[in-house]
Amino acid sequence: MQVSDTKKTCAHIFVCGKIQGVYFRQKTKQVATRHKVTGWVRNLPDGRVEAVLEGSEMDVNEVIEWCHVGPPKASVQDVGVRFGKYTGEFADFNVNY
Repeated sequence: MQVSDTKKTCAHIFVCGKIQGVYFRQKTKQVATRHKVTGWVRNLPDGRVEAVLEGSEMDVNEVIEWCHVGPPKASVQDVGVRFGKYTGEFADFNVNY
C-alpha cells in the first residue's frame, strides 16, 4: 500500500482519570509526532484531557491506544473517542494552554 492510498481520519477524544500534572499533554505530543499525527491536546477545567488527532487510521489508532495507558504516573479511567472527517487543517501537533 502506498502512503497516498492510506485512509485518513480524525478523532476527537476525551481522557478521564488522574491525568493532569503527570505530563500527559507533553507525552501525547511526543507520541503523536512520532506517528506523524497532527492536531492538538489540552487540559479541561473538569480534570479531563481533550485532543483532536488527524492522520492515517493506523497512526491515529496507535495514539489512541497509547492514551488508554498514558505516561507512567497517569491513571487513565476512560477514553471517549468520536471519529469524524479528516480535514487536513493542522500542520503539526500542539499542546494548547
